[in-house]
Amino acid sequence: MRSLKKRKTAGELSHELASDSTKYDAFEVGHALVEDGSVEKGIMDCIQIHNKIFNVDEYVVGYLIASDPLIKGLMRRKFHAWLWLPKPRPSQAMFLYNKKLDKITKCLWVLPNVIKMENLIGDPFVKPEYKRMQAWSMAFYQGTFFEFVRYESGTDLMSEQEYLKAYGEKLIDTKADDFGISVSDTFDFSKIQTNKVVDPDKPLTN
Repeated sequence: MRSLKKRKTAGELSHELASDSTKYDAFEVGHALVEDGSVEKGIMDCIQIHNKIFNVDEYVVGYLIASDPLIKGLMRRKFHAWLWLPKPRPSQAMFLYNKKLDKITKCLWVLPNVIKMENLIGDPFVKPEYKRMQAWSMAFYQGTFFEFVRYESGTDLMSEQEYLKAYGEKLIDTKADDFGISVSDTFDFSKIQTNKVVDPDKPLTN
């Protein structure tokens, strides 16, 4: 009779991860996830769900890579879709999806983790493949992120703040499901401790 292999408990796994001194780079983790196809599958699953919800030709879809708030060293992916340009966050990638063409037409932005963002904006000799990421990171810190993304991608999508300002009254008078909005829970990034991360909606002079 084959002996059953004992599965490790959540406590045992948590203890192993807590004793792991490896410094995980969320951007490198993202590369690994793309290579094994799990990111592509997650995005396509997200699109299939929101195609039934959003009554628009184009919308934004993407993901966050974040550490688990309870288990040290564990990375989680959060796939989400929006009618507007969501607020930029470290370790985030966003794309423009066209429902009529049924494909992703543009990469709107890819931001690495906070440390890599700071390294990119301070590096005068960035490799060619990181030039766009450097430009996105600089726009993030300079408070011109949405303007730069719209200019570079050629889209006219509004930010969340602009969208709610334009359609706020309609949102109040209608059900969110009828209006085509699906708000997902986002990861709490308040744990990021750095005085260099600024709100991209506020100018640096403030």
